Amino acid sequence: MSTPSEPARKVIPITPVASDASSSGEIISLYEAQKKIYPRSISGLFARWRWGMVFLTQLVFYGLPWFEWGQRQMVLFDLGARRFYIFGLVLYPQDFIYLTGLLIISALSLFLFTAVAGRLWCGFACPQTVYTEMFMWIEHKIEGDRSARLRLDNGPWTFEKIRKKFFKQVVWIVVALWTGFTFVGYFVPIRELGSELLAFQGGWQIFWVLFYGFATYGNAGFMREQVCKYMCPYARFQSAMFDKDTLIVTYDPERGEQRGPRKKNIDYKAQGLGDCIDCSLCVQVCPVGIDIRKGLQYECIGCGLCVDACNTVMDKMQYPRGLIRYSTQNGVAKRWTQSQMLRRVLRPRVLIYSAVLVGLCVAMLASLVVRTPLKVDVVRDRAALSRIVAGGKLENIYRLQIMNATEGGQRYRISARGLEGLEVASEAEVDIGAAESRWVAVRLQVPYGSATPGSHAVQFDVQAVGAAAHVTEKSVFLVPR
Repeated sequence: MSTPSEPARKVIPITPVASDASSSGEIISLYEAQKKIYPRSISGLFARWRWGMVFLTQLVFYGLPWFEWGQRQMVLFDLGARRFYIFGLVLYPQDFIYLTGLLIISALSLFLFTAVAGRLWCGFACPQTVYTEMFMWIEHKIEGDRSARLRLDNGPWTFEKIRKKFFKQVVWIVVALWTGFTFVGYFVPIRELGSELLAFQGGWQIFWVLFYGFATYGNAGFMREQVCKYMCPYARFQSAMFDKDTLIVTYDPERGEQRGPRKKNIDYKAQGLGDCIDCSLCVQVCPVGIDIRKGLQYECIGCGLCVDACNTVMDKMQYPRGLIRYSTQNGVAKRWTQSQMLRRVLRPRVLIYSAVLVGLCVAMLASLVVRTPLKVDVVRDRAALSRIVAGGKLENIYRLQIMNATEGGQRYRISARGLEGLEVASEAEVDIGAAESRWVAVRLQVPYGSATPGSHAVQFDVQAVGAAAHVTEKSVFLVPR
């Protein structure tokens, strides 16, 4: 199996220098400076898909915090109150298992999509890709197309250049700050957050808005492809998930070579030329600046823009499309048809990933459906482990944290069992507000001498009055010697 090539530093050969050059303090650089990439705009199927994902993801991200569910924000991870609201669900830290399940499902989905069609996540839905695309669109609208941006950056500083650069930075900062504000709005009610920021209140909220705004501004505005190439670990371990039947962006060298320019209506094959006219348009549109004609590379994010660019050129030259296309290494090497490649997609590893993923999704959904909207924690009162009270009874004291995970107030009945004559001597029914938790002191009593000295298992039953929610929690009742 061929794997993406490992990153290599570009080394500049060092030629011997005379002693007088060395003594003059001349600096010789061992590594080539990173060159800025100026991606060219292109239209086509994959470009439209990318922009469709930009609109979809940002519509959800920017819009979701503003929707309400009843009297609260529809999606809110209230860390201060330790409650997480997701549509009609109210989750507590005790529901951490659902977060674990969601992370496992996300990881398996990534493995499945990568095994089937390479880095689809990177090319179309990764936040780094999405925000970089947005920031480059702003840059294109203000500074012009690729050639105009090159002329602007290489030209002298003029009033026009300062104006465009300044305006671009202002728009970038506004978008970045709004992104940071929206992100923090998932953890602090967004309307309250807006009021606090306008009044310059809430130091931590201001800090996190600025922090995430700065991260968006730096990553999408300046670092761009450097994040994908050098910071993201996914580029490093993708080779473990690729095989020769993974759909990836590929160049067909048998059809394309030898490359070379030519006139449109000549018999180029008689001159020993392939379909590639060496226009380098595929390199110009690449957001990470690679040449896909050199084969599979770890930097490739699978966005497919080079496919759109090449198809455009093929149409103009009246050549068949598909010189650069989504295909598999086996498909290109063995000249398979589309149907032959797709049949190989359903290979054992893909079927295993799919089966495990479907099983986990079904199990998680079933767990949410049958989930009891009530949580109870039992803590013994350590200040008084056991004591004799009036009436000749032995008493243990407990503290119950009752968490109402519904959107309405509930009354709960508390009972206990496990010892002969065991009874609840404190208030047997308590009221808990909507999506609230409350600590309740509970006193259990047994007749003195009815139980042998030691530790005895007991159970607390908490039942919602007029509803089916019921929870049983274990504890112990201590009888002194």
